Amino acid sequence: MTLPTEPSTPFALGANPWIWHSPVDGDALAGTLPRLADWGFDCVELPMEQAGDWAPAEASKLLDATGLAPAAVVAVMPPGRDLVATDPSTVRTTQDYLWHCVDAAQAIGAPVVAGPVYTAVGRSWRMTDPERAAAWAEWREHIAPVVTHAGEAGVTIAVEPLNRYETSLLNTVAQCLEAMDGLDPAAIGIALDVYHQNIEERGLPGAVREAGGRIVHVQVCANDRGAPGADHLDWHGFLTALTHAGYRGPLCIESFTAHNDAIAVAASVWRPLAPSQDALATDGLAFLRRVLAGI
Repeated sequence: MTLPTEPSTPFALGANPWIWHSPVDGDALAGTLPRLADWGFDCVELPMEQAGDWAPAEASKLLDATGLAPAAVVAVMPPGRDLVATDPSTVRTTQDYLWHCVDAAQAIGAPVVAGPVYTAVGRSWRMTDPERAAAWAEWREHIAPVVTHAGEAGVTIAVEPLNRYETSLLNTVAQCLEAMDGLDPAAIGIALDVYHQNIEERGLPGAVREAGGRIVHVQVCANDRGAPGADHLDWHGFLTALTHAGYRGPLCIESFTAHNDAIAVAASVWRPLAPSQDALATDGLAFLRRVLAGI
């Protein structure tokens, strides 16, 4: 299926192979990237659940062959990956993993490593204001070597705030800005994911305005993780705010399949979110191009 040519937009539009696969290994990339290119996507996110899931050299060949740009390496934080309130060994192995993500991003030419690079997804605990400030300080200390390495590699760390059911550490743009204070702004910024912002922020355009020039990556989906546009979100306001904020990076559709046991449980996807996974991607792409054409 090839989508019709659409007017140019201010953002490259991409997708994440998690829509179909987990883990995303070399075979998944080889099967998915040509289809994304054929449908008219501009770029692709490359999740790295474990170091070595895919080889940067082979991924680069696929990117060159399909003409897709590498939008980001997506870091994954399962149980046991933590930079806060954990033991020194866990901190070191988590730093090593993130370091590997930076190296992979540099190798394929991806501008960012994006994800909730602070604690394992699903880990939460209550904190007083002083305890939260201390946790953020600890996170700054432990992420700092990764940020330095990223800056030297020409890669930016994109910190993704998650909703309250997946973390208690960083839920909002305001919290991210405060937690990142003191870290090199050229090497670390915010990754916005509208699924999480729809839960935690008073409004999507307001969250964009608050983040301002610190936005370095954006993930999009419907409020239920389905196709963008099949929902109640203020897409025109959100995309207009991104334009006014000066963001010119990609918009990448991130969703998951209910047909993969591991990822369905991890992402709490208990039912199909579109007529098919292909439709989720292509309908979302067509919707985004229509909205952006009017901005």
